[in-house]
Amino acid sequence: MSRDEELKQRWDLIVNKLSNQFADGDQLDLDAIIYLIGVQELGQFDRTFKKDHKLDLMHIAICRLLEPYGYYEFDFFDEEKWPHYKVKEQLPTLKAGEQSVLMKEAIVNYFVEAKYIE
Repeated sequence: MSRDEELKQRWDLIVNKLSNQFADGDQLDLDAIIYLIGVQELGQFDRTFKKDHKLDLMHIAICRLLEPYGYYEFDFFDEEKWPHYKVKEQLPTLKAGEQSVLMKEAIVNYFVEAKYIE
């Protein structure tokens, strides 16, 4: 199986599992999955987030997802227990499709590492 086929299979598995778990089977999109990862990384599951915080949660997720690629590095937790990252290397200029593939690959790796999928 090619790397692209394996990524697609794993991605579809993640989308299906998360959609069933969090969206009553309605298919979650990439942004929704990034948001869920942000909530997971923050660890504050019992609260409702305002729009500004939702963007912050997505930022946390993106930093965490791209950390293994060398783009970000965890820096510290603030007084409200929000993680902060620093940029280690600027992301290369990517086309929209390339960005999507990078994020999907990073998300698959995140969930494999977390043992959510194999």
